[in-house]
Amino acid sequence: MNKRAEKMAENRAKLISAARKAFAEKGYAAASMDDLTSTVGLTRGALYHNFGDKRGLLAAVVDQIDSEMALYAQKAGAETGDDWQGLLAEGTAYIEMALDPEIQRIVLLDGPAVLGDPSQWPSQNSCLQATIQIVEKLISQGIMKTVDAEAAARLLNGAALNAALWVAASPTPEEVLPLAVEAFQALASGLLNQPAR
Repeated sequence: MNKRAEKMAENRAKLISAARKAFAEKGYAAASMDDLTSTVGLTRGALYHNFGDKRGLLAAVVDQIDSEMALYAQKAGAETGDDWQGLLAEGTAYIEMALDPEIQRIVLLDGPAVLGDPSQWPSQNSCLQATIQIVEKLISQGIMKTVDAEAAARLLNGAALNAALWVAASPTPEEVLPLAVEAFQALASGLLNQPAR
């Protein structure tokens, strides 16, 4: 990478880091782009060059956090050592992250309000592809009913995402969380070939 490209990547990382902090503390609407850029010693021009506008910067921050959420959820799933339990653990971990104040404010409240439907975000597409692979494996092993793998993956991911959005928007997220997790797991279990009794 040449010096100019390195500097651009460094500036981009600085802006994302500063925006992440500002959006978490103040919310998207109240975060000042002048304050944010001066915090990292850059100009508004650097922000516009890298992200187009404030909305583009939010999209980059949401993409970074949502990708971290996906990795965390996948790790939770992998730790179970079982594909089916892993699928449930991934969805559950995603829902539970709705209690994290940074995730709650940036990804689950401001993100959809400013960027639109989360299921259309690039980071959600990579989650979908990973879920499709697990679902295909579970179907081939006879653990899950023979249904369209993409349809099942979209519904599972959508259920986890909507449960997380519900938890984040609730005035009592700690009370809503166990209800959301229980319903998500019951819903997912309907895809089992032999549902647990």
